[in-house]
Amino acid sequence: MAHPLEDIIDACIRTAQQDGAFDDLAGQGKPLPPDNDPDNVLLNRLMRENGAVPEFVSLSRELERLRGELADVTDRTKRADILKDMSLMDAKIDLAGKAYRK
Repeated sequence: MAHPLEDIIDACIRTAQQDGAFDDLAGQGKPLPPDNDPDNVLLNRLMRENGAVPEFVSLSRELERLRGELADVTDRTKRADILKDMSLMDAKIDLAGKAYRK
């Protein structure tokens, strides 16, 4: 499911590309530094030691928590609220996953 703002964001990016906002950026055409880049070794170590995960992973965990909560709820209003939260969470996961893969 696509997030409702996705089309607007894509249009803004296309406009910026057409206006040349992304031309001549530093590092353009060069690969990203490797995961074990010495310049980022401290940051990478801190993230690893503190259990940092990509945003889409933490959001997926939250979605699983909501599914568990839904299974225990019988009130229709509360179930509708949880289902709405789950739908929004699913959209956030999709966007975070796409951003992570780029």
